Amino acid sequence: MISYIDDILNRITMYRLVLYELVALIVTAFVFSFFHILPFDPTAVAFSVALITGVCWITNWIFARVFEAATNIESVYITALILALIIPPVMATNAAGVGFLIFASVWAMASKYIFAIGKKHVFNPAAFAVALAAFTINQSATWWVATIPLLPLVVAGGLLIVRKIRRFDLVVSFTVAALATTVATSADAMTSISQTLLHSSFFFFAFVMLTEPLTTPPNRALRILYGALVGFLIAPNIHIGSLYVTPELALLIGNVVSYAVSPKGRYMLSLVRIEQAANDVYDFVFKPDRPFSFRPGQYLEWTLSHNYPDNRGNRRYFTIASAPTENEVRLGVKFYEKPSTFKRTLTAMQPGDLISTSHLAGGFVMPKNKQKKMVFIAGGIGVTPFRSMIQHLLDTHEARPITLLYSNKALADIAYKDVFNQAQRELGIKTIYAVTDEKTPSPDVHQGFIDGALIASEVPDFRERIFYISGPMTMVNAFKKTLRGMGISRFNIRTDFFPGFA
Repeated sequence: MISYIDDILNRITMYRLVLYELVALIVTAFVFSFFHILPFDPTAVAFSVALITGVCWITNWIFARVFEAATNIESVYITALILALIIPPVMATNAAGVGFLIFASVWAMASKYIFAIGKKHVFNPAAFAVALAAFTINQSATWWVATIPLLPLVVAGGLLIVRKIRRFDLVVSFTVAALATTVATSADAMTSISQTLLHSSFFFFAFVMLTEPLTTPPNRALRILYGALVGFLIAPNIHIGSLYVTPELALLIGNVVSYAVSPKGRYMLSLVRIEQAANDVYDFVFKPDRPFSFRPGQYLEWTLSHNYPDNRGNRRYFTIASAPTENEVRLGVKFYEKPSTFKRTLTAMQPGDLISTSHLAGGFVMPKNKQKKMVFIAGGIGVTPFRSMIQHLLDTHEARPITLLYSNKALADIAYKDVFNQAQRELGIKTIYAVTDEKTPSPDVHQGFIDGALIASEVPDFRERIFYISGPMTMVNAFKKTLRGMGISRFNIRTDFFPGFA
């Protein structure tokens, strides 16, 4: 069942999954209102959704052209539907309510451009808009999505989102901090916990708003601290003087802290050339508009605007295949029989065409201890972070005790063999190529799958090493089980995962 769910999740991006969850909540709320399960007029629900979506779309269109910024229409709809679920629905005859909807919609979109540093927005747009409305026009969000009838859908969809983006660490730290603070500051702990879990915005906030990638820290340790901070602030009895911290204000404070500890800015990359790295694997080589630093193995969010994007959208996460020591930014992409609209647009790029990147993140990096022994296990295009790491070691003439096990279906699928062979000659980094679907007479290629026996044979001191695994999720999970069965501690297993991996 879990593998079936993962297979479905792999087919859509995180942004599209969030959008589906929000649409499902809106539709369900409309139906429940029609049957009087929720205390709203279904016409008011429909009107509010239409008005907010329209105002958000128009405002974003204007600001995107004024600031000449790349935009993602999915993010517009996501923000609009979040606003529709936390601001109470109103009829068209309610002037004050309509004014609130328009005010929040305009400022939610504007915040992504006006309050952006280095073309990267600092605040969660929906949280910023409703917080600003509370302070300026004395209108507050009610977070009406937090009702018992909608709770099962909020939790079910939220768990799918968190599983997709692998942010359980963030949600757990938030939950522990919020509930612990609630207990510590309440006279009736059980009642307070019940109110928090069943009658507040807790789950919707945690699953949908807290996890937004662009306003969360870039690595696991910082995410845990971020979640704990916001969890502490969102507890019902926390206040600053006479000001009680609302969910949106708690998130905005967290956003500021997250920005302070995260890489800054958005980068525009211009295409220099396209190189074929292997069968159906191409490297897109870009020149950044300004220098930026990263650690080998980290990833970027890439935005490529195009018409009629499919369910994977126009934003994707890819590991940086180049090393920090190289002047160009290299993106390695595997093309399958029916490529996404994003990949088709990518192949149509010409030298000089631009792509937007941001949100540098990822903890899939080599340890600071240069003597630590490592094993890299790669499947297919999952080899890109190892290309970045090993090229960096070559450029810095830094020898490390590394063995690379690299699996592909055929010899023609092996990418970056020149880099790995050079590293074997100059740095002693051992590489074992494994081919599963064809017979080969090459003596330096293992015929068959990488398994426990091969690992034990080629890496006799495997119990002393840290294992890095990168590739399709099914492969990563299978190797984790294999290594655990060989007695490798889970603390010595690193896996490459980021939002939208598939």
